[in-house]
Order: sequence, then C-alpha cells, then structure tokens
Amino acid sequence: MDDSGQAPYLPAFIDKMKKRGLSPTVIDTFVYYYKLLVKGETGLVCEEDVTPIGADEFPDVSTLASYEKVGRTAYENAVMIVLNGGLGTSMGLSGAKSLIEVKDGRSFLEITLNQAARQGIKLCFMNSFNTHQDTLEAVDRLNSVDPPLYFLQNKFPKILREDLSPACWPQDPHLEWNPPGHGDIYTALYSSGTLERLLGQGITYAFISNSDNLGATLDDALLGYFVENRFPFMMEISQRGPLDVKGGHLVRLNTGQLILREIAQCPERDLETFQNIHYHCFFNTNNIWLNLEALKELLRKEAMVRLPMILNPKPLDPRDASSPAVYQIETAMGSAISLFQGATAVKVGKNRFLPVKTTDDLLVIRSDRYLLTEDYRLVPNPETQTVNIAVKLDPKFFGKIDQFDSRFPDRVPSLIECESLTVEGDVRFEANVTVRGNVKIINRKPKQAVIKEGTIIEKDLVL
Repeated sequence: MDDSGQAPYLPAFIDKMKKRGLSPTVIDTFVYYYKLLVKGETGLVCEEDVTPIGADEFPDVSTLASYEKVGRTAYENAVMIVLNGGLGTSMGLSGAKSLIEVKDGRSFLEITLNQAARQGIKLCFMNSFNTHQDTLEAVDRLNSVDPPLYFLQNKFPKILREDLSPACWPQDPHLEWNPPGHGDIYTALYSSGTLERLLGQGITYAFISNSDNLGATLDDALLGYFVENRFPFMMEISQRGPLDVKGGHLVRLNTGQLILREIAQCPERDLETFQNIHYHCFFNTNNIWLNLEALKELLRKEAMVRLPMILNPKPLDPRDASSPAVYQIETAMGSAISLFQGATAVKVGKNRFLPVKTTDDLLVIRSDRYLLTEDYRLVPNPETQTVNIAVKLDPKFFGKIDQFDSRFPDRVPSLIECESLTVEGDVRFEANVTVRGNVKIINRKPKQAVIKEGTIIEKDLVL
C-alpha cells in the first residue's frame, strides 16, 4: 500500500503513538489493522463461510478427573493471568470494577488474591491505564503476602469515521484513546517484557480469565489435560442458553480451521442464525489456557499477533451520543485459537462462567445461590432448588452500585428457591427476605416501598 496515497493520515497516527511512548510492536500492530480498515476490511465473518461445532467434538471437563494429579504437579510452572482493565461504568463506577464488593464483604480483587495464595499459584494482572493505580493501591491495602505481577494493556488511537483521521478532543484528550480489547494481551505480554520474565522463572502454562468472573479458577484437571496433551492453546466453551445469544461462539471455517466469531463480526443479515442457540451451541467463556513457549515461537515467526479485527463504531465521548463518530479497533483474546496449530477447546459447565456485568448479576452472586469456600472458590449452593434464575431489577433505581447498595442495606434476599425475580419501581429490602418461584414486585408510587424483615414472597406483589 502507498501510505501517503491511500492512507494519508497514517504518519499522524504513528507520530501520535510515538509521543505517548508506545512500543514499536504496538505501533506496528495498529498500523496493520489501520491498513485493513483503509482497504475496506470490515472484520465481518459471514454465515456461509462457517460451520457449527458438533455436540461431541470436544471433551467435557467432567471426563478429565484422571488429569488432576498432573495438574497439581504443574503448579510451579503455571500462572493465573487476570484481565483487570475494566471500569464499572455500567454500574456507575469510575474506578476498577474488580474493587466492587461481590461476596461476603470481599471484592473480586481480594477473593482472587486469596484464591491464588491458597493454591500457591503465581498471579499476574493485566491492568488498563484506567485501573492500574487503583489496583496497586488496593493490593497494598490488602497486604498481600506474595504480591502479583502487573503489566499494562496497550491503547490505540480512536479513528474518526468521517475521513479515518486521528480523533481529536481537546476538552478531554484521554478520550482520544481506547483499550484495544482483551486480544491485546498477547502483544502486551510481549511488549511489557512480562512474557520473557515469566519464561525466565520457569512459567510455561498460563490460565487467563476476566476479573469479574469468579467461577474461573485454575482447575487441576483442566491444567493437567492441557499439560499432558501439550496443547498450545485451549478455550473453555459452554452450552449456550437464552441469555447467551449475544456471546461470541466457536465455529469452524469451511476450511476446517477453528475461529471465534463475536457478534460485532456478524453481518446484520446473519444475526438470527448467529443467535440460534440450537444451531451454534457453544459460546466462549473467555477462560483461556495458553502455552507461553508457543506464544514466544509465534512471535518469533510472525513479529506480531495478527488477530481478526473487530471494528467497533462508537461516539468519541461514550457519555455524549452527539460527539463525533469514531471507530475503535479492537480484538478478542479467544480469536487467537485460529493462530495456533493444534489449538483445541473443552466443554465446561456454567459454574465456570459467572460474570458480573450488571447489578442483576451482582444480586445473584451476593445471594445464597452461591457460597464462598474456605479456599476462596465461588461454588453453587447445593441447597439451591431451581436450575436457572432470571433477575431483572429496575435500572432507574437499581442500575448503579450506590443505588443497589442503598436498597439492599443489610443482606440481599434468599434466592435458592427463586426461578425469576423482577422488580419495577423503587423498593428497599430489609434483612432476611426470601423469594420463591417466579415473582414480580411492583411499586408505581413515587414514594419508596419497603419489604419488611423476614418477609417470604411467593407470588407477585403490588405495593
């Protein structure tokens, strides 16, 4: 490509990134994706180009118990890498989401630190430029005996959709940049020097998960299966349900190659099939197992990690829909499955996928449906009497974490016998409330309604 002709703004992007001190590898990676954008690449993966994953194509974790001993002996060569770049903006926070109190008075961060310490596993956080300082200060307050390693997620400049020039926002220059998605982990591991540091310590196997998913633990059987079979890359997948229709799913290209397809990569005409949970049966939990030697070899051969591009259209200021329209170039961590010869997947239960994206999710995790064990694992309560639960809290009164906490000031309701709970209007719950079956609670009055201590709710309630 003639950069001065077809991509006249490329030198401006390169200069902007150099001034921010970004490494040559990061700059080269952005240039690669920017050139794809200028050529007209959309990153879309059409339905006619893929085939679904078969129901019995990959083993289930329940069949891998024989690998547990191998897994335990591999602890000294393993690291748990936690993606800790997210802000809790959807829940009204401006700091690291991992600092939210999630279970028994403890935050995601505190539980993860204790979990790794109990297992004797090396812990490493990939922070973003938004969460790094918050995380350092929180770990310091918690007096961690074995402080974790840290490395920073990179950032890409936002691109004006109008002419593909660098976005400029003098009133808040911070908003001119975006995190490039969790697919950046591979470049960030390398460019930060963390990859070499881990390998130098004899660490070969990495388990990678999101900070808001406490179901994602370093499992002995999965580690042993990964080690014994010498896989370069392994993705945990789970059966899709009605709530998983928008999640990225694993498919094969018609060539037979495994790929991850995110909803942002799906053409609009294919959305119905994309969301058909009986046709595309397995979604990516974003729990990934990676052989660090395999990653080093890939980088030796290719110089950069070329993942499928996700082109995310956004307003420049996410809080101002009238701000200039931009593209954010992003990538997905799981899409690296297409880059490693011999990469595989394993089926896991929903107990390994418990993300907290909204206060609806937070209510379920804080409730008695889940227990925090002595070794800091979040496990389903064996006394739970319903298979699934659907919670929908009125976002006007429960959507932000401070609103949520003020309406559950003592203890969240018991939900072990609950199948669905919908709350409409302003309602405050006192301690020891129990919800059973399918319940809708409605308050249409301007004044806050109160559910008294010890109340048992078994049918719809209009206050």
